[in-house]
Amino acid sequence: MRLPRRTGATVTDEQLIDRLQHAAFDYFPGAFNPANGLVADTTRPGAPCSIAVVGFALSTYPVAVERGWIGRTEALQRALATLRFFHGSDQSGAADATGHKGFYYHFLDMETGRRTWRCELSTIDTALLIAGVLLAARYFNRDHRDERELRFLAEALYLRVDWDWACAGRATIRQGWKPECGFLHYGWDGYDEGILLYVLAAGSPTHPIETAKYTAWTATYQWENLYGEEFLYAGPLFVHLFSHAWIDFRGIRDAFMRRKRSDYFKNTRRAIAVQREYAWRNPRGFAGYTRDCWGLTACDGPDEGTPELASHLGRLYGYAARGVPYGPDDGTLSAWLGLSCLPFDPEAGLAATHAVLQRYPQTLHDGRFASAFNPSLAGSDGEPWVSAGTFGLDQGLLVMMVENHRTGLIWELMRGCPYLRSGLKNAGFGEGWLQ
Repeated sequence: MRLPRRTGATVTDEQLIDRLQHAAFDYFPGAFNPANGLVADTTRPGAPCSIAVVGFALSTYPVAVERGWIGRTEALQRALATLRFFHGSDQSGAADATGHKGFYYHFLDMETGRRTWRCELSTIDTALLIAGVLLAARYFNRDHRDERELRFLAEALYLRVDWDWACAGRATIRQGWKPECGFLHYGWDGYDEGILLYVLAAGSPTHPIETAKYTAWTATYQWENLYGEEFLYAGPLFVHLFSHAWIDFRGIRDAFMRRKRSDYFKNTRRAIAVQREYAWRNPRGFAGYTRDCWGLTACDGPDEGTPELASHLGRLYGYAARGVPYGPDDGTLSAWLGLSCLPFDPEAGLAATHAVLQRYPQTLHDGRFASAFNPSLAGSDGEPWVSAGTFGLDQGLLVMMVENHRTGLIWELMRGCPYLRSGLKNAGFGEGWLQ
């Protein structure tokens, strides 16, 4: 369906969306190591691999094939390189291994694939990786030797994840583990992107979590009424988007949402409305905030060493999970959020995209949105602070959510994944397409 042309625009909205979605996908071929299938976290020099970004990369290949950006064979070989590496990786849990118990360290060396930065064995980032693995297996479904191998590897990777071990005997899943000190002290509590983690863990036929673990997690939810919107609260907007990239929450509900007579899709629509209202009210008086210029989330940001600090009256947070209405907020916004919100509120998402491109075209790097920008920090040339380079998580989410808006491809593929369906049902979801 062709979207309406905006007055004075040189391209239609549909053409603009296509151009920005394609540019976002082009991040992945440029950040890809063909020797092992790993993908860099950012375009910054020396960036390690982020296993979550690998999950997003795997999830964008079907989009790229269907849109003619790369061939099916090329996409398949990229995905195969990735799955072969993770399947054969060191799972000993040693300080320089790749993973343990089916989980993987958050950041890996791009060449060796071994742990870097003394990072944690990450449960959520492993879940994002596995979601991409399962999606690739759903798409590459032909009776061809390489596609059969990919499906075999995908199932093996999912089945060996010991989700129950990651609970460490506690009520909820732990956020991570380190060989130096064991499990981290904090778990996945409160509404967050962890819903994908819990669903995958609940659907495992080999190492599932008990249903009580999911119930215990939802018991930590925080329901609020903000600006007249009743919704399940989470400050950063990415929380309301990440799991939705793979799971079609429209019309399906767990016990918590059934009691609230809502669902997670509607909840995200309300979270977007709260973001827009907060930006319009602009309680901290930052430059650039309007009802069409919003987007507080986890992103890069200026820190205390920023040269333009003298023009800023408050604290600067660097990389942080910014959120509304309780903060943190230092005037930093993410322009890529508009397109990522298209499935939930197309009008608001397009308006935000146009507003940013018209007022702050500097947010585009090589045609792709930077992680963030801050209009309250202007340089001597009057231009706003803009994050250096681009981040794989942002680009992957944009590609997937735009495609869910345009064709529903990702959602359609994952609705047919038996492990995802089992996980949703075991977590208490019902109605809608699960019936």
